[in-house]
Amino acid sequence: MTRPLRIVAVSGGLQRPSRAAALAEHLLDLIGEDIHSEQQLIELGELAPQLAGALWRSQLPEAVERQLVAVEQADVLVVATPVYRGSYTGLFKHFFDFIDQDALVDTPILLAATGGSERHALVIDHQLRPLFSFFQARTLPLGVYATDRDFAEGRVNNDALIQRARLAVQRAMPLLALSHRAAPPATAEATATL
Repeated sequence: MTRPLRIVAVSGGLQRPSRAAALAEHLLDLIGEDIHSEQQLIELGELAPQLAGALWRSQLPEAVERQLVAVEQADVLVVATPVYRGSYTGLFKHFFDFIDQDALVDTPILLAATGGSERHALVIDHQLRPLFSFFQARTLPLGVYATDRDFAEGRVNNDALIQRARLAVQRAMPLLALSHRAAPPATAEATATL
């Protein structure tokens, strides 16, 4: 029996509620509709006090180390960040600075971002794609960008955005299905640790 696909979403949002986290959760839900998966959402805003002062991975508390390992062991990543001064947040970059540079090779990554207006939409291609190219990850072809007005009551609430998110996931499915088939079978011991 093939184990569930491990999908980890990382939200760079620092506030709660977070539009970046809401977008990441929406994308996780869409993926979960089409593929058997085990999902986890990491909100960097919650880790900020433990993460911000560390210069070396060895200085991080166990709670942050567990989140880094979850990212490194993910079969698929969903990353979502608010745009801050034309790029991802500093804490988002700081978190990924601790990821082993070979851990994400060939990992499919669905890119997403949120911002105050459409003028920041290119952050996906100009900032996020190059960051994950460094890791030799497989950034999925269609990113998802949302503005403040695409949300209501902490949830995605715009038909055009919902359609784009669904299209991004549909376009990603062939690669995710390959990752799912490549996942090693579940064993009793492995299942107990999941």
